[in-house]
Amino acid sequence: MTRSTRLAPASLKSKVMSADAAAALIHNGAVVGMSGFTGSGYPKAVPLALAAQIEAQHAAGNPFQVKIWSGASTGPELDGALAKADGIDFRLPYNSDPIARDKINAGEMSYFDMHLSQVAPMAWQGFLGRLDTAVVEISGFTPEGEAIPSSSVGNNKTWLDCAEKIILEVNSWQSDALNGMHDIYYGTALPPHRVPIPLTAPSDRIGQPHFKLDHSKVVAIVETEAPDRNAPFAKPDATAEAIAGHLLEFLKHEVKRGRMPASLLPLQSGVGNVTNAVLSGLLDSPFQNMTAFTEVIQDGMLDLLDAGKLRMASATAFSLSPDAAERFNADAHRYRDKLILRPQEISNHPELVRRLGCVAMNGLIEADIYGNVNSTHVMGSRIQNGIGGSGDFARNAYISIFMTPSTAKAGKISAIVPMASHVDHISQDVQVIVTEQGLADLRALAPKQRAALIIDRCAHPDYRDALRDYYDRALRSSYGKHSPNILPEALSWHQRYIDTGSMK
Repeated sequence: MTRSTRLAPASLKSKVMSADAAAALIHNGAVVGMSGFTGSGYPKAVPLALAAQIEAQHAAGNPFQVKIWSGASTGPELDGALAKADGIDFRLPYNSDPIARDKINAGEMSYFDMHLSQVAPMAWQGFLGRLDTAVVEISGFTPEGEAIPSSSVGNNKTWLDCAEKIILEVNSWQSDALNGMHDIYYGTALPPHRVPIPLTAPSDRIGQPHFKLDHSKVVAIVETEAPDRNAPFAKPDATAEAIAGHLLEFLKHEVKRGRMPASLLPLQSGVGNVTNAVLSGLLDSPFQNMTAFTEVIQDGMLDLLDAGKLRMASATAFSLSPDAAERFNADAHRYRDKLILRPQEISNHPELVRRLGCVAMNGLIEADIYGNVNSTHVMGSRIQNGIGGSGDFARNAYISIFMTPSTAKAGKISAIVPMASHVDHISQDVQVIVTEQGLADLRALAPKQRAALIIDRCAHPDYRDALRDYYDRALRSSYGKHSPNILPEALSWHQRYIDTGSMK
């Protein structure tokens, strides 16, 4: 493993400066590529300094906003601070910050929600425009002057390559043992020069451990020591454990039928308490020697690695609770040969997902009785976070699974509805739906068969009669009988509940 240092190489020592001085190099209207993915590896100091400068400019009556590109969600020091300062004109490709969310839904911030695997290719194709500045957190430098990635890779390789100027935050909070854990692949190209990506298993290393760095583009280096935004996960409740139980029984059935090996196929899981409950359930399962090809390393995956159940996990970032982050930083050297962090154009690459045969497990906001899934919008118009990588995996997975509690808001809202108010994943991309009520295997079923199964297996008992009543009437009176629906009643089902407090 290459020796590392937190200090800038001699050729860059003159570029070390304060966060305020670095932020002053970003101008009004700039397009800024920020590091960060699910609250890990994002710059903490420069965005805060930039937000303060924007507020000062606004107080003086001067306009000042920037366009922000990232890997996915970041943290309150970035999205939260800049949104609060009214400093973000445009944002892509994913957001989970509540202040930015309110700005987006109020129409005060433009937001491009897109598949995460498509961001880097679109940047290279020029569709996103020119990238002025990359602000990227790293964990150190090699003696040769290459940059050692931090706790997320995301789109950082692309930002460093495409940006006209580079600002680096060197974060000494990040474990020095991250050095050697990354696999940065530089073999991607645009058509007609694309070649096959030589990755055939989650454990393959096909690139190099560090970022190539054009020193002539580096305009500032800021030294920091700040933790990632590590949000705690709630202990799995009875609902999450029931969902996990149904899913684990399904996986056992698939192995018994010979449709998957005893070690399963590479696992992908979205972020959240339910998926962590599934990962925790795998600890007591019969499955051994498992692998993961996913976006993020969560607490449950560390537990599986520690227990020897998970052999290797490939991702683009960490998404850990504070306790798990402390545990990882203390013992990061033990995980170096068991974890690989890659650029998200590789971790989420649709061709790799399909070729490896991933088992995709993601959450949702609502699903309709025909299996269409809404994972982004409340009431069809208010965006919650974004599609993230779920579409990259769902359409291409060996098995595409969506999980959710059957109700929300203490049982006042059904997650199973006649027609989804917004569709991110069409029914052809949804093979299995799981709630605490049960599991619906939708493979090879026609729409009317799907409807009966989803209502019977997945809907909460409080809402089954209303759903059956709707379906029966739709079957009698809809324009077509393939996927019976009564318009506009199907969508007014949502509003009717809000108005009356009852689905009757």
